[in-house]
Amino acid sequence: MHIESIPMWEGTGNNYAYLVSDEKTKDAVIIDPANPSEVLPSLKKAVDSGIKLNSIVNTHHHHDHAGGNAEVLKTYQIPIVGGKDCDKVTKTPSHGETFKVGNINVKALHTPCHTQDSICYLFEDGNDRAVFTGDTLFIGGCGRFFEGTPEEMDAALNKTLAALADDTKVFPGHEYTKGNIKFGIKVIQSEPIKKLEAFANSNKQTQGKFTIGDEKQFNVFMRLDDPAVQKFTGKTDRIDVMSALREAKNSM
Repeated sequence: MHIESIPMWEGTGNNYAYLVSDEKTKDAVIIDPANPSEVLPSLKKAVDSGIKLNSIVNTHHHHDHAGGNAEVLKTYQIPIVGGKDCDKVTKTPSHGETFKVGNINVKALHTPCHTQDSICYLFEDGNDRAVFTGDTLFIGGCGRFFEGTPEEMDAALNKTLAALADDTKVFPGHEYTKGNIKFGIKVIQSEPIKKLEAFANSNKQTQGKFTIGDEKQFNVFMRLDDPAVQKFTGKTDRIDVMSALREAKNSM
């Protein structure tokens, strides 16, 4: 599979849309095309080169992810796969439901917390695996608990996403790595997090450069049983640790 990252609102929201295509069949989907003025030129170029755009895929209903749906539909009359509250949505897959993009297998993973309709999507093409996590999992961090609880984020990160193969590449909805590292390095000073800090300081974009296995090593929200993380929070119960971490990150 081929993944094209399309940065949007650089310097403010630092969002990403993703054009994912099957290199054999040319079938493709566009994930979270929230800012059409930045996304449509890339779509036109791809379609002109033979890409067959089959659907819009949304990770959740927030405007900076699903807000471009109506505008994109004016050019491409295609179905929208996403959470139940996404604008113009035509299909909400159930948890664990699968569908195809050409030869690529896609599995919907419900991860309620940031929003109750948050869905991550696992794309598998042979041994090539990628997960598009919206605002649930960032490189080195996680989303705010706008509509959910610490229990739900623990389940989303440490049960649903942590169960994926360690070599699954992570493609989040925003480039927030530098900020996440600024917080994470206060919590744990391990070699994995120091390496992530060095990479983030020398690379503008980090999406697709790290895996679920990496996240288990340096993402403090996926290390709730780590003594260093528990010491930072002053808690030992994993839900209390998750809650304290999010509160501390929010106050930065």
